[in-house]
Amino acid sequence: MRPHIHPEYREVLFHDTNADVYFIIGSTLQTQQTKSYQGQDYPYVTLDISSASHPFYTGEQRQTNNEGRVASFNKRFSRFKRSQ
Repeated sequence: MRPHIHPEYREVLFHDTNADVYFIIGSTLQTQQTKSYQGQDYPYVTLDISSASHPFYTGEQRQTNNEGRVASFNKRFSRFKRSQ
């Protein structure tokens, strides 16, 4: 490899704030924050969602309220209703 052209590869501490889970993963991500974890200092990055909190990986299913959507659709387009 040519020197001085590649970003620094290092272990980075990622924190999923939804699930309050920490991951140590090798990355070239640059950050100014550091945090001590298990007796060692790591560069620190917060995440909104990861495999620990994403519904696809956790198996949780979220239901959306479609009743309100249907009612607002019917209210908006009721004037176009055909009379038979």
